[in-house]
Amino acid sequence: MVVRVMTVAGSDSGGGAGIQADIKTITCLGAFATSAITALTAQNSVGVSGIVPVDPSFVSMQMNSILSDIGTDSAKTGMLFSPEIIDSVANTFMQYAVKNIIVDPVMVSKTGSKLLKDEAIERLIHGLVSIASLVTPNIPEAEIMSGINIDSVDSMEKSAMKINELTGSSVLVKGGHMQNTVQSIDVLYHDGKITYYSLPRINTKNTHGTGDTYSAAIATFLATGNSMEQSVQNGKEYLQRAIEGSFPMGMGYGPLCHFWKLESV
Repeated sequence: MVVRVMTVAGSDSGGGAGIQADIKTITCLGAFATSAITALTAQNSVGVSGIVPVDPSFVSMQMNSILSDIGTDSAKTGMLFSPEIIDSVANTFMQYAVKNIIVDPVMVSKTGSKLLKDEAIERLIHGLVSIASLVTPNIPEAEIMSGINIDSVDSMEKSAMKINELTGSSVLVKGGHMQNTVQSIDVLYHDGKITYYSLPRINTKNTHGTGDTYSAAIATFLATGNSMEQSVQNGKEYLQRAIEGSFPMGMGYGPLCHFWKLESV
């Protein structure tokens, strides 16, 4: 049977992030991608010029259509925008007892536009993340979620443990925003254990969609039966290759190259 991975996220009209990046990642890793769209964005490599959220009941309807027929082996979320959409997504996941849920707590776009309402943050932390297998904040998101200032690997660890304490979810704090480092270090807190993932930092501005790609890859590897630790390792290696092959498209942040394929997942 072909592995199934569902993405619940916003649409990026520029094709670099969001649903578009998720579907490319899942497909290039050999799985079947399904999707429920939470918001439309008018977006390109320079910025987000408009957002139209989808009615929460219709987000749930999309998810119901997938889960009642096709089903899924894992799921990931991206841009959710509002408390009402978060509630709708969480309730539908629970209705179908979906396993292997990865939450990418998308709060701000690469170009600085807010993609999550302030009043939705608490709902995200104490609602959706509490039923997830893994949450994957970058450093600014982890600071918001944990209330801890992050300026070192040690503080990344403390933030991951605090988020776990608040939510019960495993936590991957991504170190891409850490300044002046030659290595990109991510910290996973899973089953009471810290694991580090380190690869050379690639200096390029063409990194649009890195968070979406990473979380979609992890969800795909989890769906095939890999452990959490191995799924994160495989996901980071996939992301590294995608950044290495990134290219300019438009006048701003270019996209990743999703179109290389691992021998197997």
